[in-house]
Amino acid sequence: SKCERRFRASCDCCNKNLCLQHLNEHNALVISQLSPLTDKINMLRHQLQSFNVHEVTGIGRGKLEQWRKDCHEKIDQIFEKKCQELDCLFTEEMNQQNKKLLQIKSKIDKLIREQEATKQDIDLLTSEIHQLDEEITKLNITNVQINTYPLVIEDSFIQINKIDEYKIDLSNVAHVHRTLKIRDGSYTTLADNNQFLLVHQKPNLCLIDRD
Repeated sequence: SKCERRFRASCDCCNKNLCLQHLNEHNALVISQLSPLTDKINMLRHQLQSFNVHEVTGIGRGKLEQWRKDCHEKIDQIFEKKCQELDCLFTEEMNQQNKKLLQIKSKIDKLIREQEATKQDIDLLTSEIHQLDEEITKLNITNVQINTYPLVIEDSFIQINKIDEYKIDLSNVAHVHRTLKIRDGSYTTLADNNQFLLVHQKPNLCLIDRD
């Protein structure tokens, strides 16, 4: 019902003229709405303080751990490959020396079997055995030159950014074939069809295969 009392003030919130009694009631109603807001603020504050940083960042830490694991596996793969190359280098040289040994032994066996050795044969075999002895000794003490270079890992190899809810997470997309830098002011999604999605994520233009 309409208040018959003389109005004493005008409420800026609801644009109504109010008498003193209704003004007090209206003010009390507005003030009463502050208590639930205070409760909500306290609840949010408690929720924020109860956050465990390691739990919240668990997924991100998992990605970092996987990156570290992949890097270690890559290093191990290269290490094993180079060890195999080193073994192959010596194995090949040993096979060559063994081949020469068998050839000399075959000559000696033939001369013994035929009983027709001459001084010239003995001198030649002695020279070949002496040369082979030097080669095998050299093989045993030879140091292989291995050139290694420091593994350079830049801090920029890992980028940590806050996720934009309107931004596509490109880390889950397959290998990037090509990116193009685009000027500011373009739309987020430019075009799409059943297979591809053309997206502008500053500063790149990305063509994403839905498959």
